[in-house]
Amino acid sequence: MPHSQVQLVVTGDDFGYCPRRNRGIVDCFLQGAISNVSLLVNAAFAKDAAELAKRHNIPIGLHANLSEGLPICEKLQKGSSLLNQDGFFHGKMGFRKMLQEMQLNMSEVEQELRAQVELFQELTGHLPHHMDGHQHVHVLPVRDIFARVLSSHQIKFTRVPIELGLHDCSWIEPHLKDFYLQVEKDSLNSVEVFIKHDIRWPDAYIGLTTMGKNMSVSRLKNALQCSMDTILRREIRAGATAPSPIGTSLQPRCVTMELMVHPGYPSLPDEGGCGEGPDDFSQSPERLHEFHTLNSSELLEFYKEKNLRLCAFKDLCKPPFSLLK
Repeated sequence: MPHSQVQLVVTGDDFGYCPRRNRGIVDCFLQGAISNVSLLVNAAFAKDAAELAKRHNIPIGLHANLSEGLPICEKLQKGSSLLNQDGFFHGKMGFRKMLQEMQLNMSEVEQELRAQVELFQELTGHLPHHMDGHQHVHVLPVRDIFARVLSSHQIKFTRVPIELGLHDCSWIEPHLKDFYLQVEKDSLNSVEVFIKHDIRWPDAYIGLTTMGKNMSVSRLKNALQCSMDTILRREIRAGATAPSPIGTSLQPRCVTMELMVHPGYPSLPDEGGCGEGPDDFSQSPERLHEFHTLNSSELLEFYKEKNLRLCAFKDLCKPPFSLLK
């Protein structure tokens, strides 16, 4: 992609989940393997994570959580439609089921989202540079509320998890593939809503096909190259005149991509989580596998070779710049 500049936001999700996750994410950032983090404010170690972000000047956004653990809003911690019979959020699939059955009170959804933004600001001292949804809840049919909350706080960036090559990935287990394809469908249905509220997102997203044990250096390189090539072909066909999701049609413009990752050291069984303890994925070796893959010298060299400039969502607001500087 010789005529385009490429900004790559590598976002470490679930910051605040547990001390070992926090430490792994910080180590990744300090080694130049990630460039951005996403904070779970209802997680057990969110305050510690916010302090680490301040100490190390780590760009940070909000990973809005409606599916795991406990609400932040005190009024919703008893008798809320957001809670299951055990008093916790309904879970990844339970939240979707409640939405489908129209059992959620949308005013409570908005209350909780606003409470999480307020707590984020209290913990970090600023509004989120970006805001997305834990387990992709933000692209579900709460998307209008989500977009309204972003717009009212002037949070300009979110994540739209539509991933090139998803349909062709033979290594993804069938149940995960079904879930990812539904995420894609929900994301496509969200585009018009986010545009209406002037919410932006990068040109390309990567992260579903390379999550956990499915991550490898070769798959990351292929996914990044495929995204760059596809964007270039798209712009050539359009004559490089059509505006992008980040709102610029300058030539040469800066192409933007987000890589969603989940690095860290495995959680201890009784430490962390969002109120119910850490889940199986967090305690598995898959987080550590991502950590080592992202820190691979081969991958970091690939970024340099392709002039991929690692940056944060807050940097996408700035004018284009030369990646060769």
